[in-house]
Amino acid sequence: MNLDVEKLPGRVEPFLVEDDTGAVPESALASGSSWSARLQRLSSLIKVEQRGIERVPENERTDSSYWNISSMWLAANMVVPSFTVGVLGAPLFKLGFVDSALVIIFFNLLGVLTVCFFSIFGAAFGLRQMVLSRFWFGWWGVKLIALFNVLACIGWAAANIIVGAQLINAVNPNVPGYAGILIIAICTLLIVFFGYRVIHAYEYWSWIPTFIVFLVVLGVLAHSGDFINTPMGVGKAELGAVLSYGSTVFGFGTGYTSFAADYTVYQPSNRPRRNIFLATFLGIFPTLLFTELLGAALATTMARNGGDNVYQRGYDDAGIGGLLGALLFPPLGGFGKFCVVILALSIVANNCPNVYSVSLTLMVMGRWTRHVPRFVWTVVATGVYIAIAIPGYSQFESVLENFMHFIGYWLAIYEGVGITEHFLFRKGFSGYRPEYYDMQEKLPLGIAALLAFCCGVVGMVIGMSQSWYVGPIAKFAGTAPAGGDVGFELGFAFAAVSYAVLRMVELKIFKR
Repeated sequence: MNLDVEKLPGRVEPFLVEDDTGAVPESALASGSSWSARLQRLSSLIKVEQRGIERVPENERTDSSYWNISSMWLAANMVVPSFTVGVLGAPLFKLGFVDSALVIIFFNLLGVLTVCFFSIFGAAFGLRQMVLSRFWFGWWGVKLIALFNVLACIGWAAANIIVGAQLINAVNPNVPGYAGILIIAICTLLIVFFGYRVIHAYEYWSWIPTFIVFLVVLGVLAHSGDFINTPMGVGKAELGAVLSYGSTVFGFGTGYTSFAADYTVYQPSNRPRRNIFLATFLGIFPTLLFTELLGAALATTMARNGGDNVYQRGYDDAGIGGLLGALLFPPLGGFGKFCVVILALSIVANNCPNVYSVSLTLMVMGRWTRHVPRFVWTVVATGVYIAIAIPGYSQFESVLENFMHFIGYWLAIYEGVGITEHFLFRKGFSGYRPEYYDMQEKLPLGIAALLAFCCGVVGMVIGMSQSWYVGPIAKFAGTAPAGGDVGFELGFAFAAVSYAVLRMVELKIFKR
């Protein structure tokens, strides 16, 4: 097969690209006399990953550890942000522990399945998630998806780092929010700058101290006797609260879908797909349940004495940091503060995937962005999310709730298109020609996908429930004025059904 060298990555000489697979050896990425190649050669001296969005050759897929897959998601979720999602059920949605727990279990199960599924693609094809999306959205349509992913990754990083800064401030009120943000951002950059292998090495171990601290939180909470089993609500008010909180939980759990394949591209392609799926599932699902259920349990303490208690005051004064401080500081003193600092630094493990993947996503946006080395984009992304986090520090709770909904909405639409294409039109993995990943004329036009995406947005709008807008369907899913949020459910359904029809038309007319 002859590849069109004009459509190849552009950062390497055409003769260095494998003709039959389109894969690019990492050594080839530093070839040439351009400023980018010179910078790549310089960075190679300190073992920085050179690869961007080029396909990984089979002989370079040397990551043979399933634990690397599991620990990646274990560490990324054994963190305060997932704990925070569990806490939100009580103050924002007025749910008790049992109904919060049921939402956490079932909506997480729904959300993580796509993360597990798309992780298989990285090992099967050696391609990053946004590059794989070209097979569904086409050469130009994927740029819109990439834009959404950039916004999501940057938003995740900013929201997460605010949590960490709140924790540091709770330990020492003399440390301003911006200082905590800078500390965590710099620590994250030092890891993601080096790339895939260093990120996996860090995530391999980083969950252990955080897990120990969460066990301390569990033990102190159980010993305190301050847990309150608030009764479940009933009727449409409860339905609306469950659906709206479920949208938040789903948004967090499914938030990794848009870069799931990025972290398995160095796995051998002959790995059983069920093993990749299971390794991802065992890393992410039990961890989300543990952290979010623990958060939901701690949130019940704010109901003591009708809300007149140290937990509620701590939460009002310093958010999650104040809530944890109210639990840990009185009985544990200095050790309690040490535990909170460990939890603050756990944000690094959660932000590594976001910052690493946003750099890869930016390389899909245009030809010129591909000439900028991946590690340069990580520096740029870090600067951007710091600039967002500092002014957003004081509005974290409302920012987080709205952001989780946004993630759930757009990813549900993305999943509706991708899953429908995979099963209905590609008929599974055998229907792909991964060597076409960088050949515009071999990819779908993306017209059907973009129109289906617009249909998904319609479903999202009529089903969403936000403080600034409540869709007509959402109004029937709960009590006025908020109703119940069914935006991601309708977004997925509208996108999947419309794509099934539109794609048939597109194939009939354009034959690709």
